[in-house]
Amino acid sequence: MRRGVGATQRLTQRHALAAITKIGHLPAASALVTGVCLLPFMSNLRRAPALFAALALFATPALAAPKPEGTVDMAEVLKAGPLPELSLGDSKGVAVVEYGSVTCPHCAAWEKEVLPQLKSAYIDTGKVHYIFREFSRNPLDVGAFALARCVGDDKALATIDLLFATQDKWAFTDKPLEPLITALRPTGLTHDKAIECLKDTKLTGAIQTIGKTGAEVVKIQGTPTFVIDGKVYGGELTQSDLDDILKPLVK
Repeated sequence: MRRGVGATQRLTQRHALAAITKIGHLPAASALVTGVCLLPFMSNLRRAPALFAALALFATPALAAPKPEGTVDMAEVLKAGPLPELSLGDSKGVAVVEYGSVTCPHCAAWEKEVLPQLKSAYIDTGKVHYIFREFSRNPLDVGAFALARCVGDDKALATIDLLFATQDKWAFTDKPLEPLITALRPTGLTHDKAIECLKDTKLTGAIQTIGKTGAEVVKIQGTPTFVIDGKVYGGELTQSDLDDILKPLVK
């Protein structure tokens, strides 16, 4: 993993709960450019030239099919991780892997505006196998993903949907723990169970491993990041973008 990928991945497991309960305000507009939530290390001035180049790219109007930021061995991306895969659709369909952060406003926007279209056009028709990978940019991401997993692996995607939908209620407050737990009340997760879950270092460690692997294999610069047919796309993809990418691939 590259040095400085983020505070979450530098946490020792025994400090995870303390970091989650003490983390402060996460500004919604902090470290954001159009369509992508940048990772904490991107604010490092030593990386300023790369950041400015990235900003110029993001500012360029999209007039054609999106160009990938890089390529990756799809077999490496699809290797099983430490937790059950969170996915929708036929496993024989074209794999669309999203690395998302539950505190990222751009991920929440994509989840609300584009995922339903992708689901209707490609996932429900068996053409696409959508896979969501937890990518933690901060300790609050780790805690929120852990709570989603504690609701149940079979319910984790629906719980993550709920967290995205209520993101403004818990992700950008000075003391996010209680609002986060409150947001999950509809799932039946009790306060005591939530606190117990956050103390599960095996679970929080596995969630951090998913992000670490994504950073190492995919070279993720921000969220959301998508991997399709071995090509890496950073930032929100529109339905039109996805059509341009997927139509040549689906049967």
